Parts: sequence; C-alpha cells; structure tokens
Amino acid sequence: MDLKDGKGFDFDGIKEALTAQDPEKKIHLVTIQRSKGYQTRKTLSVDQIGEAISFIKGIRPDVTCMVDNCYGEFTMDKEPSDVGADMVVGSLIKNPGGGLAPIGGYIVGTKECVANAAVRLTSPGLGKEVGASLDVLPQLYEGFFMGPIVTAAALKGAIFAANCYEKLGFETFPNGSEDRYDIIQAITFHKPEGMIAFAQGIQSASPIDSFVDAQPAPMPGYDSDVIMAAGAFVSGSSIELSADGPIREPYTIYFQGGLTWPHAKLGILKTLQNMQERGIAKLD
Repeated sequence: MDLKDGKGFDFDGIKEALTAQDPEKKIHLVTIQRSKGYQTRKTLSVDQIGEAISFIKGIRPDVTCMVDNCYGEFTMDKEPSDVGADMVVGSLIKNPGGGLAPIGGYIVGTKECVANAAVRLTSPGLGKEVGASLDVLPQLYEGFFMGPIVTAAALKGAIFAANCYEKLGFETFPNGSEDRYDIIQAITFHKPEGMIAFAQGIQSASPIDSFVDAQPAPMPGYDSDVIMAAGAFVSGSSIELSADGPIREPYTIYFQGGLTWPHAKLGILKTLQNMQERGIAKLD
C-alpha cells in the first residue's frame, strides 16, 4: 500500500485491504518499512508507525504487525516495539551493530513472534536452543554496546551534509533542520556527475580501499546502473561511511554512516572538494 502523497499512510486503502472478504487474500501480516530506501520521501517516525499499528489493530486485532527498522535504530528515544509492533527486525551491520558486528540481523518482539521465528530459522521444537553463533558473539555484544554513540555520530554527519549542500543550492532530504528518524541523508543533484563526484569523495575518505575509483555499474535487481562507495571494515556495513544510489532521474545520492563524527566530516569535506574541482558547485 503506497504512502498517500508519498508522506503518510493511506488509511482508507489499508482499511479496504484489511476488510476484504476474499478468503484467498486474507491478510495475516502487515509489514511497515521505516526508512525511505531509494526514495526522497520522509522516513517514518515511531509515532507515525504507532498510529498505523493502532489503526490496523482496531480493525483486525488478529493481524501481526512487523516493522523493518533498518537505519532507524537509536535515532529516537523509543522503538517500534514501544508502540505496538509485534515484531521488529533489522540488520546488525547497520546502527545496532556499532560497526563491530561483522554479520547478522536481529529479531525482537512478542514471545510468540520471536519463538516462531526461532523455530523457522533453526528446527521445529528446538528454536533458540540451537543455531549458528559463528564465533562472533563478543563482537555482536560489543557492537550493540557501541551502537547508540555510533548512531549519534552518523546523525551528526548527516546533519552536517544537509547543511553544507543546502547552502550550495542542492535539494536535501531531510533538510538541515528537520527531525530525523533514520541515519540516511539524501542529496539530489539532477545530473549524474554530482552523484559520481560525491560517491568518489566518500570512497577517497574511506579507511579501506581509499584508492578505489567508484564507478556506476549494473547490479542485479536494479533497472539502472548503481554507484556505491563503501570502503568499510565490514563489507556492506552502512553504519560505516558510505554513499550509494541508482544513476537515474532525479540523480539522488544516499549518504549514511561514519563510525565517528570526525570521519563523517572528513568524508563530506572530500565530496565538497570534488564538487569544487569539477565545477559542479562553487564554494565561497
């Protein structure tokens, strides 16, 4: 169910879907994606998610509500599980892993949901009593411990990026003064050269593979070339300094991460240097 006007929940459409009489299409699960993905819509706040869950449960108390919480963890003082979500899932190589977790994801929620997921992921009747630990439990625990302060550094970097690029006349989502509900900062350039210059600046500030020249390339599942910059200690760790986006109109790059505020700041300064040198933006 698409968001209404790209902003809020389409409550009329949700009600219609939940009350449909077709037994072949009876809904058992509602999934809510908190973050924006490759869109320029606002990220959903926990309060908005809570409002939707309350609306859904008011119509169908039997429906399970699951929230994809990726990029949103620790950005507010509450999580979707505080506002009625039956199940909340996310990645440990993003906010809650603190840049230390090398792999994995998390599931939290009601006892029934967690037990059912554990059984499905391992074997019937055994659930959480068995399963792969991959010998990385200390890194998972330490990463979870560091997660809130690492997320704070990433948020600070995102706000810095928004303020810098607003002053240069580019569109930013969210802008430098809006409330934030995830760590993603979108910047629209309206031309591919801006995206490429930004991504290459981030890559050049990376602790790993800083010499690599990031270039757009085809990727499975996308209808256009995608550019990705992520010289990270953990492959795919979006809480570390990274930027990516599909090379298509309106040519928007998605920046996130920075394990520390100084490193996030360095990455943004490197992107600005590219903008100046390539004539994409003029710095006063």
